[in-house]
Amino acid sequence: MPPIQDHPLRYKLANELHARPFPSLSAPCRAVFLAVKRPKDAASRDRALDLDHLKALLDRYGAAHPQPGATHYSGQIGQHTLKWEQHTEFVTYTVFMPGLGDKPFDPSDFNVFPTDWLMDAPGVRVTSAMLRIELRPEESEIDAHLSDWFVPESLAVSQVLGDDAVIAGDFRIDQSGHQRFAIFARERVGERRAGRIAQRVCEIETYKAMSMLGFTRVREVSPRLGEMDAELMRLMELMANDDGHEESTLRALLQVSTELESLSARTSFRMGATGAYEAIVNQRIAVLREEHYKGRQTFAEFMMRRYDPAMRTVKSAGVRLDNMVARATRAADLLRTQVEVGRSAQNQQLLHSMNQRAELQLRLQETVEGLSVVAISYYAVSLVGYLLYPLAGAIGLSKGMMTSLTVLPVVAVVWWMIRRIKHKVEKGGPDL
Repeated sequence: MPPIQDHPLRYKLANELHARPFPSLSAPCRAVFLAVKRPKDAASRDRALDLDHLKALLDRYGAAHPQPGATHYSGQIGQHTLKWEQHTEFVTYTVFMPGLGDKPFDPSDFNVFPTDWLMDAPGVRVTSAMLRIELRPEESEIDAHLSDWFVPESLAVSQVLGDDAVIAGDFRIDQSGHQRFAIFARERVGERRAGRIAQRVCEIETYKAMSMLGFTRVREVSPRLGEMDAELMRLMELMANDDGHEESTLRALLQVSTELESLSARTSFRMGATGAYEAIVNQRIAVLREEHYKGRQTFAEFMMRRYDPAMRTVKSAGVRLDNMVARATRAADLLRTQVEVGRSAQNQQLLHSMNQRAELQLRLQETVEGLSVVAISYYAVSLVGYLLYPLAGAIGLSKGMMTSLTVLPVVAVVWWMIRRIKHKVEKGGPDL
């Protein structure tokens, strides 16, 4: 093949599909599982701290470090096998141990994680679980184990992968602070298939716990959401009443709209993540191909009864919040339009009153203009009279007659000059 330049991410993207292989397990064995998450802003956390914490654990056992920037790791720590994975919001540690131990679900198995190392974790525990994987015994023995190990009222049991295995768990936290899951696999089940079953059980528990964070978030904001819904209804009723307080109503409506937008921004990531985690939980259960075991509820039925209502609550809260944001936006637009129409009417009234005042001022100006002509003419006639009085005797006219003869010409000249000045001012002409 002729040489061709590869895309810079070609190998990285191809290898990503093989980055998280399933473990290989040989029954009987057991496992301990731990998921750690930063309490806040986990998606934007410093992921180097996760890797440093893993290295600190590996150093306790003298194990080799992962590659710089690694997001997954699998290797030996003492006699056990560690599987570490870094996810968007959390990291998981799974330690697989050979054999079944002295007693079922022994809390001492978690001593594989040193106490001081746990205290230095860059986050908090989201969930932890203990798994017991053993060869499938007789049904009577399985029933006895289920009665001894789990709480009957919340126990979920099912046959999976064509009756190759029986899985069981009650999704309760025991006195040691861990979940418990049992896997009874037939001898024909290979190591990789057993590993896939155990991995999917851990994923079901992890993503179930992560998605429930959305439910707790919804419960926190629901009271405030109800208050804002009532406030929004009250403001919309005020809009319908048209009581003349549109400006104050608009300010209050914009305040509610702003708070809704802020709440939507704060909860959008968690609600979106909850939907993604729920889909993973349902997908992981589906690939197990569950069948009923002696009439007991399956994992899917357990989730349908106890998990799905919480997820529906999260979805309904998200839809309610989106609808409230849309309603507030529409109401604000309508009220803003109403306010603008009111302002336009006020502007029309203002312009009309200004026109009336301008007309009155024009009339007053014309009246003053007439008076000005009379006043200026009076003084002008007096001045002209003083100029012409010496001529009055020469031509045989009295002063009164001479004055009366100058009145009309003087008034005409004054009137013409005032009109000319007014015309120049109105036309914006040069000063006279």
